[in-house]
Amino acid sequence: MRQESGAVYTDPTVPVGERVADLMGRMTREEKLAQLGSVWAFSLIEGGRYSAERARTILRHGLGQVTRVAGATNLKAAQVARVANAIQRFLMTETRLGIPAIVHEEVCSGLMAREATIFPQAIGVASTWEPELNRRLADAVRAQMRAMGSHQGLSPVLDVVRDPRWGRTEETYGEDPYLVARMGAAFVRGLQGSSPAEGVIATAKHFVGYGASEGGLNWAPAHLPPRLLREVYLYPFEAAVREAGLQSVMAGYHELDGIPCHANHELLNDVLRGEWGFTGTVVSDYFAVDDLHSYHRFAEDKARAAALALDAGVDVELPATDAYAGSLTGALDAGEVDERKLDEAVSRVLRHKFELGLFENPYVDEAAVMTAVNAEQHQEVALETARRSLVLLKNEGILPLRPGAGTVALIGPNADNARHLLGDYSFAAHVESLAQARESQGLLGQMMTVPDDLEIGESTDQLPTVRDALTARLGDALRYARGCDVIDPSKDGFEEAVAAAAAADVAVLVLGDRSGLTLGATTGESRDRSSLELPGVQEDLVRAVVATGTPVVAVLVAGRPVGGDFLHEKCAGVLMAWLPGQTGAQAIAEVLLGEVNPSGKLPISYPRTVGQIPVYYGHKVSGGRSHWHGDYVDSPVGPRYCFGHGLGYTSFVIEQAALDRTEVTAGDSVAVEVTVANTGDRAGEEVVQLYIRDAQATVTRPVLELKSFARVSAGPGGRTAVRFQLPTGQLGFYDRDMTYTVESGQIEVYVGFSSDNHTLAGTFTITSGDDRLKVQKSYTGTVSISELPPASFRDSSRSDDGAVRPAGNRVAEK
Repeated sequence: MRQESGAVYTDPTVPVGERVADLMGRMTREEKLAQLGSVWAFSLIEGGRYSAERARTILRHGLGQVTRVAGATNLKAAQVARVANAIQRFLMTETRLGIPAIVHEEVCSGLMAREATIFPQAIGVASTWEPELNRRLADAVRAQMRAMGSHQGLSPVLDVVRDPRWGRTEETYGEDPYLVARMGAAFVRGLQGSSPAEGVIATAKHFVGYGASEGGLNWAPAHLPPRLLREVYLYPFEAAVREAGLQSVMAGYHELDGIPCHANHELLNDVLRGEWGFTGTVVSDYFAVDDLHSYHRFAEDKARAAALALDAGVDVELPATDAYAGSLTGALDAGEVDERKLDEAVSRVLRHKFELGLFENPYVDEAAVMTAVNAEQHQEVALETARRSLVLLKNEGILPLRPGAGTVALIGPNADNARHLLGDYSFAAHVESLAQARESQGLLGQMMTVPDDLEIGESTDQLPTVRDALTARLGDALRYARGCDVIDPSKDGFEEAVAAAAAADVAVLVLGDRSGLTLGATTGESRDRSSLELPGVQEDLVRAVVATGTPVVAVLVAGRPVGGDFLHEKCAGVLMAWLPGQTGAQAIAEVLLGEVNPSGKLPISYPRTVGQIPVYYGHKVSGGRSHWHGDYVDSPVGPRYCFGHGLGYTSFVIEQAALDRTEVTAGDSVAVEVTVANTGDRAGEEVVQLYIRDAQATVTRPVLELKSFARVSAGPGGRTAVRFQLPTGQLGFYDRDMTYTVESGQIEVYVGFSSDNHTLAGTFTITSGDDRLKVQKSYTGTVSISELPPASFRDSSRSDDGAVRPAGNRVAEK
């Protein structure tokens, strides 16, 4: 080991701060700059193996981060661990100070690695409305990452998105800041674990407002006034930092009010570090430091771009050292950026490495990797998540399908293709990106210089398709016809599909998207769309099959709300499957056949047409929904399906809802007690949602704001008590002076099963002699759930469309 014998920084008993200071005092500028840089893992590989010769050239001064040993190569899990160990061994034994590197990976739908578990995409995870399940998912990801030798995951995506044209909608937790915050904080806790030495650094992205892009276009500006920025888009990040101890943030590609995020000192320093007390690292999005010059034209050259980014607070340049190499050296020499900024950034990077335990334990057990990668318990989490992520949007009594009741025609481009069940940052999708980058002369090829000798083979082991899962259950009663491709305009398969549907008792159409980053994808990063109708000729396929007269169930495997009027009006059942991952086919089959009761809820409003965008539940009273005529000339103003909507095969009602008090002092809390009853004939799960309305504020407020929720389960006749503890510190807003304030006045509380299906639980008044109360901000309250004695019910609350109507006063989405 090249670490100096007896040096303070090598002593694990010394406090981390002292170790950092000691090591900093020993470093040259070149060694410091190396800690702010990164290198693609494939740059250190030759012929499928680690190359010591390449390492001696690239790593001679050390390194901050290695980019995706698993996700940017075609290596299997044990090989990933071997290469990670070899890189660390070189850094520990052949560089002057022996500083290990952080290996980072993409973890948007699980670890992006060849043999790792592929979980449902984030929008599907959000549809579970179960943060604890997301914590378990992240915990599984943490175990797999640590086993392979990686230490930082580029997730969660905390972008609030209200424009589903944006291709990265699938990577998000939806439209509501509270739901995004709850799911995001749970993921951070699961990934970072109980201690840094056992955990993985979570990297929340993209800071901030990236999902509010102009026209739904990737990398486009976001136009967000300060109050909206604070209350909606910054809120999930703030909760992750203050509540969950988030250790890293990735800045966004876009600009806010003329300032690119990677040069935004106010956001990265004044807000993130100053106001919130964030002590971790800010990493660049890939290539985004140079983008200040080459894309935004905000900096005249690469050196100025590096100076602006470092000064703003960007600590590490990803995915490969570029502007933070010679260009940053020049900027430091010219005095364009203070040398102290360099030291601050390096100190933060080193602190991570000490806290992760890398100086003491830089290597992993290569022989034990496969016991931790895609382990049975991780597959079980993936399946449980997939089951609860499926949202039954519509059911005219056709579901569940009854085995033995007749023949089923299975049709559609996503019915027999497991690749289409996966999200854009699955390993399968990114192998395609690597291949395209190597062959491309366009922007992707310019950004990612993929060596010719990088092996790019099969992307993933064979996963089951929806056809496989249904065939296992229905046998010869299933007839399959592909019909068409996702985006290819050919209708050559229509005749066979129509014939299959006409001869069947029911037709199941599995339609939707193909996720990824390449030109063959219809959803994912940089795959933005101007229409929400199904891509290609899929809408025509729906019309052709419906015309046979056979009842049709549409299963939508997609990264955003999709489907035109005809599909949603003429299909007897519509199941939103999102991108459900490696166990998605089984989950879909189980729900279609009634083996599992669907219980997912929409985390995003489902538009009827792009002409409505943005459409979201938490709009202002003046949001045009209640003007003179109300609707558009050619369309209703409300969404096709509202936020929080999702049907099941049983029915639940709110039996009673009440507050424990009608008056509360600032800084205290109010309890909301709800009794939920299953009035159907089978067991099921429901998500009880709590909303508030502040109708007396001195700044206009949304018509509804989600403030808590709870997933409950009950058998037929079962009753469950839910007690929400709602702190007043959660009910504030930013006043005219942009100060977080809890005002005295009346608050209305609603509980129910969606944003347009709820009952008034009561009102309470916040009292004080001061109308503008300085109360510490709260991010959530507590929830307790308990079973009650069962009761007999006649199901009179269930409408013809299967929606549950709770008793009591109801506020429409106006």
